[in-house]
Amino acid sequence: MAKKKSSTAAIGLGFRLSSHEKLCAERMKQLLKSIDELKKNVAILNDSMSKGKGGVAVLMAIGALVIGLLGFFNLK
Repeated sequence: MAKKKSSTAAIGLGFRLSSHEKLCAERMKQLLKSIDELKKNVAILNDSMSKGKGGVAVLMAIGALVIGLLGFFNLK
């Protein structure tokens, strides 16, 4: 004959599941906050890199112009 589960065991199991779900929900909230912060940091880093690349391009253009002018005036 099959044993019947006691109602106190079912209540205890329900309590354990609800506390586990609360813990998991809190962890998920923290993970989502961390992911949002990381996305913001990555966006800031991308902006910084774009500015750096633009600055390097400007410096290279100015350097090429200066070298071109020096070469032109030294030939004559």
